[in-house]
Amino acid sequence: PALPHFSDFTEMMRALGYPRLISMENFHTPNFMLVSEVLLWLVKRYEPQSDIPGDVDTEQDRVFFIKAVAQFMATKAHIKLNTKKLYQADGYAVKELLKVTSVLYGAMNTQGGERADLPEEDSSKFKFDLGSKIADLKAARQLASEITSKGAVLYDLLGKEVELREARTESIARPLEINEAEKVMKIAINSVLEEVQKTKDMLNNVALDEANLEAKIEKRKLELERSQKRLQTLQSVRPAFMDEYEKIEEQLQKQYSTYLEKFRNLTYMEQLLDDHRRTEQEMFE
Repeated sequence: PALPHFSDFTEMMRALGYPRLISMENFHTPNFMLVSEVLLWLVKRYEPQSDIPGDVDTEQDRVFFIKAVAQFMATKAHIKLNTKKLYQADGYAVKELLKVTSVLYGAMNTQGGERADLPEEDSSKFKFDLGSKIADLKAARQLASEITSKGAVLYDLLGKEVELREARTESIARPLEINEAEKVMKIAINSVLEEVQKTKDMLNNVALDEANLEAKIEKRKLELERSQKRLQTLQSVRPAFMDEYEKIEEQLQKQYSTYLEKFRNLTYMEQLLDDHRRTEQEMFE
């Protein structure tokens, strides 16, 4: 398979300080040992205190390792990895590895650590931690979502500005009448009071419904207990017809044995009769 952005992957791994050189030839065929080594190195680079086991000798160990790494990246870095492609350990796995390396490489550049300017002997000494930025990332995502929703609402309101401008201008130009304003205020106050009363009634209804549900739940629990006790009683009682059933079953077994014996004898006799008839036919011919 083709290796998407392979040059970017190798460059990022080199910049992050990976101790080995990675070439295209390493992923022409499945190479799970290299993929697991890179994954474990990236996890340790992201969080040195991680306790993901590196045992990948058996198939079960490999599956557990891939799942552990994918869960770690999903919870710690919000990076969703395709476990099937990682397990293939070929060119398709490079695309998944690139998701992690891109985040780490971007964090390194954000902190002003241009890896290309560092001496080769200092590559293993470069450390960074993204744990402190997780909260900021979540807050930024929430703010971005709020900005998007607020922008949509603002766009809708601006679309109605032409109609609202005329109504606003007409209202401003009209002289203010105290009696009419007082009337409108009273209507608004009464409307708010009605809404408050409706809310109170709904709260009371909710409390009543909750009490009714609790009573029904308690009733169902009592019915369940009675049914369980009755079931236990029925399971412990031996049916009245069980003795007769066992006796008849024993007789049926004997009759079946007799039937088998007679059936075998009948089959044997029919075979002898056929042989005898065949012999007579041959003598007659």
